[in-house]
Amino acid sequence: MSLVNYPKKEVNCKIVYYGPGMGGKTTNIQYVYKKTVKDAKGKIISINTANERTIFFDFLPLDLGEIRGFKTRFHLYSVPGQVFYESSRKLILRGVDGVVFVADSQVDRMEANIESLQSLQNNLLEQGYDIHKIPLVMQWNKRDLPNISSVENLKTELNKWNAPDFESVATDGSGVFETLKMISKLVLMNLRGGLSA
Repeated sequence: MSLVNYPKKEVNCKIVYYGPGMGGKTTNIQYVYKKTVKDAKGKIISINTANERTIFFDFLPLDLGEIRGFKTRFHLYSVPGQVFYESSRKLILRGVDGVVFVADSQVDRMEANIESLQSLQNNLLEQGYDIHKIPLVMQWNKRDLPNISSVENLKTELNKWNAPDFESVATDGSGVFETLKMISKLVLMNLRGGLSA
């Protein structure tokens, strides 16, 4: 559902970071924002709720090239993780071009991951999106903590679509840009009608 800005010759793409509460969605976006050059990014906007923040900003990656003479501007959003913010999650998913599912690798967070993934599927379906067809990347976050699930177990439990996946430690940036580059590539391939990015 990319939006084309003809006067600026830009294609605007929306990428949503989805996952359980306190899993690292906001940390991912903040890290990307911090490392993106000033001239290529807009303001970061934060909407605080009682337990979590929803943040978003847009930026123009300088290394992704153009599509038919148009530059690509990405808008990154995080959704609130708590279940009682379901209506906010649905609203943020509207017009999405790609999704990063940020899973919390801790063993005791598997149920929250599964619940959040089910919510993502349901919310996409409700808006006419098929999770099998939308660009999707899985991120196994918090790999630096003790008592974490193996990557194999995370894949088995959470990645039945065999989507590209990355291990990460969002607090220090490990895996953050690898995840972003992959979802950007998948979104661009989708935009180009399946031609290689």
